[in-house]
Amino acid sequence: GAVGGLVRCGGKRVAWYGPRCCTPAIRTIHVVVSSIMTTGPIWSCPPKRPVLTGDAVHVWSAVLDQPAPDRQRLARTLASAERQRAARFRFDLDRNRFTVRRGVLRAILARYLQIEPDLLRFAAGQRGKPVLAGDSRGVNLQFNASHSSGLALFAVARDRAVGVDLERLDPRRGGQRIAERFFSPGEVRQLRSLPAAARLEGFFNGWTRKEAYVKARGEGLAMGLDSFEVSLRPSEPARLLWSAAGPAELARWHMETLPCPGGFVGALVAEQTCSPAVLLRWTR
Repeated sequence: GAVGGLVRCGGKRVAWYGPRCCTPAIRTIHVVVSSIMTTGPIWSCPPKRPVLTGDAVHVWSAVLDQPAPDRQRLARTLASAERQRAARFRFDLDRNRFTVRRGVLRAILARYLQIEPDLLRFAAGQRGKPVLAGDSRGVNLQFNASHSSGLALFAVARDRAVGVDLERLDPRRGGQRIAERFFSPGEVRQLRSLPAAARLEGFFNGWTRKEAYVKARGEGLAMGLDSFEVSLRPSEPARLLWSAAGPAELARWHMETLPCPGGFVGALVAEQTCSPAVLLRWTR
């Protein structure tokens, strides 16, 4: 079954639906995720034909728990390899979220390219980063995606590399011990300087910014997480502070914190100087 509500979009009320969660913990997470639709900074309804002009970067948010009819519609746009990959998930929740995530990515990119979503073709770029292939390659539309606990973010730009990362503030997956293993010495010092109550957010600030930077560069696991340093204190803006690649790297990349619902942290990294991200909300 599904539960739902109404959100305001462009002066109109738009229905939103999500699954009927079976446990209080999952239900709590789902309500928090859906709050990006109704509270906090504005994620605008997109135009039917979004246009990337100048130095713009668009970041889309999407709730992955969609009613069956919408999920099935998105599934029909997937390539056979994506459907096979979805079928390998053991649990329905994971399978459904993967299907929606891939379908929404296709729906978003298709708006910019003005083609049907099922016509999009993807390939693995340098070190495995997904890129558009076939006839869509020539427009140099760059994209990146991240997801966590039923929420997904998609970054889209033209002629510039982008990376995005999203994490839920989970104390089981973040802390001083993990930072000491993966972070740079400067980041570890930053984290230690924070009050205990701010360290979890500080850790995930650092983690999402580092992940977004690595994804933007397209180097994957080949790039050591301790080979560069980012800001992570909650009171400071997102910045690349140091890189083993040299000082020119600091001027090459734009980094910003993305407004997310309570309990989540998101970061965007884009190549070259660019304006703050345009925040858009995917709607069916």
